[in-house]
Amino acid sequence: MRFTEDYFASQMRDITGSAIRDIFKLLGKPGMISFAGGNPSNRALEPERVRALAAEAIDRNGASLLQYGATEGLPGLRARIAAYLSDTAQVRCTAENILPVQGSSQAFDLLLKALINPGDAILVESPTFLGAIQAMRIYSANLIPMPMDEDGVIVEEVEALVKKHRPKLMYIIPTFQNPTGRTLSLERRRALAEMAAKYGFVIAEDDPYRDLRYAGDPLPSISSFDEEGWVVYMSSFSKYIAPGLRVGAAAVPDARLLRKMVIGKQSSDVHSPLLTQAIVELYLEKGLLPAHLERICGEYRVQMEAMLEGFAAFPEGTAHTVPEGGLFVWAQLPEGMNALEALNRAIEKNVAFVPGVHFYPEGGHENTLRLNFSMQEPEAIREGMARLGEALRGA
Repeated sequence: MRFTEDYFASQMRDITGSAIRDIFKLLGKPGMISFAGGNPSNRALEPERVRALAAEAIDRNGASLLQYGATEGLPGLRARIAAYLSDTAQVRCTAENILPVQGSSQAFDLLLKALINPGDAILVESPTFLGAIQAMRIYSANLIPMPMDEDGVIVEEVEALVKKHRPKLMYIIPTFQNPTGRTLSLERRRALAEMAAKYGFVIAEDDPYRDLRYAGDPLPSISSFDEEGWVVYMSSFSKYIAPGLRVGAAAVPDARLLRKMVIGKQSSDVHSPLLTQAIVELYLEKGLLPAHLERICGEYRVQMEAMLEGFAAFPEGTAHTVPEGGLFVWAQLPEGMNALEALNRAIEKNVAFVPGVHFYPEGGHENTLRLNFSMQEPEAIREGMARLGEALRGA
């Protein structure tokens, strides 16, 4: 049987898949240096520790970890996550507000499933995480770009968009944003929480990079300023412990909204795997995360500094962010340059990146690109930046 395009669901016809995943297909080339991904470093992963925690979890819980479980998740994990988020991000939550999920991406998908009808307006940063753009388009949402500067979205312009479009939802990555690495300022965090309460829309606060900080002082979450339950805080242990465990959490202050998300999860996967939930519960219970974060942040800082130094090889007039943490640096090439066209030339020189056009819901901005530093050693980063600078100057 051959499937023609009109055979598929209408909301899937224009969904092209992840540009990053497509670039990954090119990375098997010998000698390729990739700045295209967003994975943690392999050195940040701890297979021996995870193996020991898995054995301890099974010894403690027995066959129950191999059975079906409650969609709401393991009670012990919910309590540990609530304590962790309350302490580190000042999220207003208790164990009863926490829903364990398979990464913060699933939390967002469940939120979309619970709230969005075709045509509903969602305010999104421009640029923003392309996986979130894909998810919102699958639900046939109307994506409204929010302009940004170095301190995140510009509140005055956001309020004008709210008044014009009456959104049901705002999606925002406040800390070390993907793709730009920018951090939303304290004053703007407070202002967005107040705006959500004033106009009645939900903020999906996606914060998976928060604790990967290499400089500056931590900021409280948008959720910390939420007094009426309009902010859903989404977190993940993928970038901290291991992405393969697929353990994240949503802190949902409104019980009715949480119930809708639980029902949506029941039809998606019944529940997140109990064994991986138990591993993360033990990781938090034993207090292993602070020392682990200190180690990996020290390594990531060196890698990021190597990348920032490498911009000296780029064309004159290139601008780039200088993040205080996270996994990404964002660059804007001189006007008239096209990063999408330059990608093929870069790949010929065995270096890869993601063109920035993919991160803009409205398209355009062809002279931008996202670079990831966490997957390469400093020497490889220096070599890759030199190759990329040569490719861009040639383009």
